[in-house]
Amino acid sequence: MLEKSKVAVIKCEQYDRNEVIQAVRRGIDLIGSIPAIFGDIREKILLKPNALSGKVPEKCVTTHPEVFRAVATVLKEASIELQYGDSPGVGRVAGVMSKIGIKQVADELDIPLADFENGEFVSFPDGYRIKQFKIADGVRDCNAIVSLPKLKSHGLTRMTGAVKNQFGCIPGFNKPEFHVKLPNVADFSEMLVDLNLLLKPKLFIMDAIQSMEGNGPGSGEPVNTGFLLFSTDPIAIDTVACLLVNIQPDKVLTNTIGTERGLGTGEVANIEILGDNWREMVRKDFDIDRGPRLASKSSWKYSLLRQLLTSKPVIDDKLCRRCNLCVEQCPVEPKALHWKNEDHKNPPVYDYSSCIRCYCCQEICPHGAISNRAPLMRKLLDAVYPF
Repeated sequence: MLEKSKVAVIKCEQYDRNEVIQAVRRGIDLIGSIPAIFGDIREKILLKPNALSGKVPEKCVTTHPEVFRAVATVLKEASIELQYGDSPGVGRVAGVMSKIGIKQVADELDIPLADFENGEFVSFPDGYRIKQFKIADGVRDCNAIVSLPKLKSHGLTRMTGAVKNQFGCIPGFNKPEFHVKLPNVADFSEMLVDLNLLLKPKLFIMDAIQSMEGNGPGSGEPVNTGFLLFSTDPIAIDTVACLLVNIQPDKVLTNTIGTERGLGTGEVANIEILGDNWREMVRKDFDIDRGPRLASKSSWKYSLLRQLLTSKPVIDDKLCRRCNLCVEQCPVEPKALHWKNEDHKNPPVYDYSSCIRCYCCQEICPHGAISNRAPLMRKLLDAVYPF
């Protein structure tokens, strides 16, 4: 009989230091002991939080420093040598880590920052979409990864969790090119599965004490979800996360693709959910995109349907501060948004015929000025056929 993947759901309603540490100890014990998870590996274990941008922890853009502290404390008690790092969307690694509060905790615990500014290409011949990745030196030099994702909504992939978190193992300025090469969400999700099959993190601990809904992953609203998730299976933990925020797991394509390719299991029947009663923690009203998506593309039909059904990024004139970051981050050439006037009196303007709907601009906007707006046909479909 096939052994089920284990996911522990631990109720934890606040970032109280002692409460979070107790929850982390309990969660790890439920899915397996530290020796069972890491084997003989005790050196150069990389803690990989989500450090998208340098916003304070209360904004729920990044993994909370108390979750980082708790995981680091429990692992150090087991005599594991740690380092940490991530590649933010904007800014230098050390500066972002300081702004989000993780650097201060790491310094207190004597955990060094790994090199995420530089990287080298690593061959992956088994990749379906990508045959080689440029991987940060800090990742290449480690012996194992502990992935610490933040549960958030996401404009492109619907949700960012365990699988998506490894995208930060690619040095910052190399990430946008994947959106150009793989503008379709199915292809992009296939790439994320490739990346996880290459890196094979040993442990996933998801921070969902407070999560982000709505205009995620950078400008959504914080919401109290009240739990931590633990697993050695990235697909299983993302699947359970979907259940807890009331979205069908197969709507997150990394779940279906990852299951098909053996990264993990998205079949709920093959997941043993341990810990607290997860059904009592489901957030039925969690604001996340549950609508239709175009999973494949074919000639003019795809182009037409994309215009009719796919959300497009729009800029709020009142919130835009004319910082130019969205224009800089747009990965296509020519740019899908530009300034009409040199004085930048008005926000940048989109050319939607060039826009590939990667939502990099929306993800990286530090002022929450860009959101994804559904076309009228999409709204009508959602009303008639709720998903």
